This record gives sequence, C-alpha cells and structure tokens, in this order.
Amino acid sequence: MQHIENISKLFSKNFVENPLIETFEAGKIYLPTGQVVACDPLIMSGMNPFNTQFPSGEFPVFVHKERESNCVAYVEIVFSNEDITGWKMATTEDQDVAELQDGEVFGYPIESGMGCFMDFETQESLNRLEKRLFHRKGADFMGIYEEFFHEHFFDENGAIDQYAFLKPDEEKPGTIFSFEAGYGEGFYASYIGFGKDGQPRKLVTEFIEIVS
Repeated sequence: MQHIENISKLFSKNFVENPLIETFEAGKIYLPTGQVVACDPLIMSGMNPFNTQFPSGEFPVFVHKERESNCVAYVEIVFSNEDITGWKMATTEDQDVAELQDGEVFGYPIESGMGCFMDFETQESLNRLEKRLFHRKGADFMGIYEEFFHEHFFDENGAIDQYAFLKPDEEKPGTIFSFEAGYGEGFYASYIGFGKDGQPRKLVTEFIEIVS
C-alpha cells in the first residue's frame, strides 16, 4: 500500500527529515489502559479503540505540519525509540484490511475539523462530563465543544494554538490530545509501527499525505 510505504519512510527513524514538514513536540499524553481511541471527539462518543494493545503510561506526542499551509499533516505518539521493523494500518474490532479494495482505508470521519487521541477510559470520562454538563445546564448547554474544548483553542485575543491537551476528569490521570485535522473534514487512517518483538513503537494518523 502506497500510504504505508510513505509512512515507513517518514516515521521509521527517531526523527522526521523532510523539507516540506515542520515538527513540534507537543507534550505527553497519558494513557491509563493502553486502549487507544482516535476520533473526532465532537461526533464519535462511542468510538471503538484500536485492537492493538499499546503500553499504558505517559508518552510523547509530535505534531507534524505541512510547511506551506501550516496545517497539521500527521500526529504521532511515540511509545519507544527502539527500531521499527514494520508498519500496518490501525484497525478496530471487526475490521480486516484484507477486505479493503485498492485505495480504500479504515479510519475515522472528521466533521468538526478536530481530531484526537485518547484512551478508551478517557473517552468514557469525556462522555460522563458531557452528560453532567447537560444535566446541570439544561437549555443553556451549548455543546461539549463550547463547554469544554473551546477555551483550550481560543481566548479573547483569538486562536491560541492548533492543538491542546485536555483532562475531562481531574480525579483520573487520562488526557485527551486534541488538534486541528489537516484541511478539515475528511476520513483519515492511522498506522502502527512495530518492533521486531511485535510490540508497537509508534502510532501515526495521516491527514495530509506528504510524499517522502
């Protein structure tokens, strides 16, 4: 698959070396169970986690922007800096890449212009937060974006940044890494890099394909 070949060229090293890409270390995400969910957090409250078991704990996240547009092209979680020996498309339960036709991918839809990585446990915390806010505010509830996400991306002076870490439950360690996704709406696939021991080393979502 062309996408996996390109992902392998870009991300199998411990750095991305491409003049069309500008890389930022955004911070660290906390994954309490290692069951990772990638989705548009405003429309997919029940997204299944990937069927690969990732390590639990705190891991660095990198944002790779397309220099020309300044749009987010890739978002990457690094679980280990050990060598990567192969890549595969990330899938959830009941998804089989053997069933895909040429050019097709498994991924997730984005309608709000925003994507995220989070743990399955953290997704449940986000859902509980939305329900609490709705019951508390009733007719004044403006939606989870306005009530929770907006302040992390905008202030009285305008846009703050294109990505942010959010904590939907202060009593739990799990965090959400939320970000502007590529050029906006679309359907986006993720890819997992594995070591020779079969353990996942990296997880990358592709929003803009930049050929290496």
